Amino acid sequence: METLIPIYNTENIPGQKYELVGLVKGTMIQSKHLGRDIGNALKSMVGGELRGYSEMLNEARAIATKRMIQEAQALNADAIVNLRYTTSTVMQGAAEILVYGTAVKYIT
Repeated sequence: METLIPIYNTENIPGQKYELVGLVKGTMIQSKHLGRDIGNALKSMVGGELRGYSEMLNEARAIATKRMIQEAQALNADAIVNLRYTTSTVMQGAAEILVYGTAVKYIT
């Protein structure tokens, strides 16, 4: 069973004292899928959400987040604060999803 680490997109965890352990990150580079491309090209002509791409990016974010959590677990962190996501194009048809935050250890 995988241990879950709480993730916060704020600097502080209310009522908790902790020390900083270090930067943790996860990344995923996702390329376009030909089948999704054809459907999305047709959809883009009439407007609306490109669901295939939305699903693809949600999956990539989930994988990147899991990788970040694994880094935090390797550092024996209790939580991650200051969570941030960023996306960039690495080549035509491929995007990188990067998630990063600060691993912390609770002070008891």
